[in-house]
Amino acid sequence: MTKQAFVALVTCFNEDETINYQATRAQVRRQVAAGNNIMCAGTNGDFTALTFEEKVRLTEEVVDEVGGRVKVIVNAGMPATFETVKLAREFDRIGVDGIAVITPFFIACTQDGLVRHFSTVADAVKTPVYLYDIPARTQNHIEPETARTLAGHGNIAGIKDSGGAKETLEAYLQVAKEFDGFEVYSGPDHLVLWALQNGAAGCISGLGNAMPHVLAGILNAFNAGEIGESEKQQAIFAAFRTDLYALGFAPAMVKRALFLQDASVGASRQPALLPNAEQDAQIAAILRKYELLG
Repeated sequence: MTKQAFVALVTCFNEDETINYQATRAQVRRQVAAGNNIMCAGTNGDFTALTFEEKVRLTEEVVDEVGGRVKVIVNAGMPATFETVKLAREFDRIGVDGIAVITPFFIACTQDGLVRHFSTVADAVKTPVYLYDIPARTQNHIEPETARTLAGHGNIAGIKDSGGAKETLEAYLQVAKEFDGFEVYSGPDHLVLWALQNGAAGCISGLGNAMPHVLAGILNAFNAGEIGESEKQQAIFAAFRTDLYALGFAPAMVKRALFLQDASVGASRQPALLPNAEQDAQIAAILRKYELLG
């Protein structure tokens, strides 16, 4: 099976913090040109700062710009099952390739509650649903046994693991071996190649916003059986990650790095990063180190 790379696409903003749809479309074209698929309205896309209506229009714009050239997954996850279902139905109508559902955040969920939540969403749409586990941000974790239960649902197609622990990823990969068609996508950028070598269907990367061709290079080389080249590209990707993420909150660092490459992407709506000349100089130095900035 050909492995797939998705980029968790940034959402571009104007100076007044309204969404810049044209700039977002340009980022879609950039990723498509590199050969990467798209995930929109995810963590790197500032989904927690977007309104319901903005998420719907954003997805419509991205799907239109992609024009069927690559796959599009969109995140519908919200704390309440009710709003998650409403969003998922809109994305179902638009016609995406997959609907990711991040675990509910702010509220503490039992594992039975997670089974009910994800099952209810999957029952409400025809588009395949992907579980999205990122416990450091949501404080709720999809236990491997819960993933095993949900893998038996006819419309739950896989999971994105952004936990960062090999042990959990291995457990999810074991579930994939037991359920034909259940796909595991790795989120941590330092584990892309490791995940592919251990049976993952692909990755969903935030760092790929700033380094799209290296991400694509990892996947292309792996799919071609050129493991040495894939290892080389992964080493570059992991080193860039280490340097950049040492400066602060990962999605904020990715967005700022991309801003320094192309100011049309705008700032973030999130308060995680305020413009800082010293930090910008550090990010710019890292970009130049990897020949990503002139």
